[in-house]
Amino acid sequence: MSQLPTTNTPLDSLSADSADFFVSADSAMQIPNPSDYTLGETLNYIWDLLQVQLFTLRDNPVTFLKLLIFLLLLAGFSFLASLLKRTLNNRILPRFVNDSGLQYTLSRMSQYILVVIGIFISFQFLGINMTGLAVIFGFLSVGIGFGLQNITSNFISGLIVLFERPISVGDRVSVSDIEGDIQEINIRSTTVKTLDNISIIVPNSEFVTKNVINFSHGDTTYRLGIDVGVSYSSDLDKVLKALNEVAEESEHVLENPKHDVHLRSFGDSSWDMKLLAWIPDVKKRYQVQNELNQAIVRKFAEFDIEIPFPQRDLHVRSGLDQSKKDIKHGSEDSETSKK
Repeated sequence: MSQLPTTNTPLDSLSADSADFFVSADSAMQIPNPSDYTLGETLNYIWDLLQVQLFTLRDNPVTFLKLLIFLLLLAGFSFLASLLKRTLNNRILPRFVNDSGLQYTLSRMSQYILVVIGIFISFQFLGINMTGLAVIFGFLSVGIGFGLQNITSNFISGLIVLFERPISVGDRVSVSDIEGDIQEINIRSTTVKTLDNISIIVPNSEFVTKNVINFSHGDTTYRLGIDVGVSYSSDLDKVLKALNEVAEESEHVLENPKHDVHLRSFGDSSWDMKLLAWIPDVKKRYQVQNELNQAIVRKFAEFDIEIPFPQRDLHVRSGLDQSKKDIKHGSEDSETSKK
C-alpha cells in the first residue's frame, strides 16, 4: 500500500506571513484594554453608536441619538410644566385672582397646555407629524372600543370638571356617600379628603354622571337646623325665648339672615321644635351644631324646660269573672240522649 508523502517542515522555516497570522489570532482572543484608547477615540465610538439606526418612521431613520433627545424633550417639558404650575399657583395668580379654585384651574390648564406642546415638539423632532399622530389616535380609538372606555370617560370628565368648574379645590362635597373637601383635581381622578382625614381617590366621571352635593359652591354660608322636643306641659313662649337666646348668644350664628324657631309638629310625647340658624362656614357645621346642642341643654335647665322621654300609655285589661256554666254538647243533651 502506498503511503502519502509527509512533509516535515521545520519550525524555523515558517514564513513571516504565517507568523503574523498566529500573532493576530492570539491577539483577537484578548479583551481590549480601555487604557489603549484615547479620549477622542472613545468619544468617536460613542458618537458612532448613537448614530446606529434602530427603525424607520415614515421614511425617517430613528437612531439612538434621536430617541434619547426625544425622551429628554418629554422629561424636560414635563418638568417645566410642573414648575410653571407651582409658579403660577404660588406667586403670580394670587396677585390677580382671589378665588383659590380659579387659581388652581388656571395653573393646571397651563401645565396641561405646556405638556401637549412638548409632546407635539418631541414627536416632530422624532419625525412624526400631525398626520402620524392622527394615525396613532386612530389605533387608540380601536383600543378604546376594547376596554379603555372607563379611562376615556374619566379623562373627558376631568376636562369638563376643570373647564365647567362644578367643583373646585377646597369645596366641601358629598358624592357616592363620601363627604369631604376637594384636595386635588387631576386629569383622571379627584382626591377627596374626608372628615376623618382619609384621602379617597374618586374617578372624575362620578362628578359628571351622578348627583353631587357641593355645600360651598359659590357661597359658604349654611342654614343649620337643630331639632329638639319639649314637654306638652311647657310654656311655649318660654321655649321660644330660650331657643332665640341660644341663637343670639352664639358667636357662630349670623345676624343676617336672621335665625328662626319653628314648632314643626306635635309628637307622641313632645312638641317638636326646630331652630334654624345661619352660619358663615359650612365646613364648621358639625362643630357649631355640637355647641348649640350643649347651649340648648343648659338654657332649658335654666328656664326649667323639660325635654321628655318617649312615653307610651299601657292599658291592662283584667280578666272577666264568669260563673262556671255547663256547656251542653249535642251528645250530652238529655233530650237528645233520650232519643
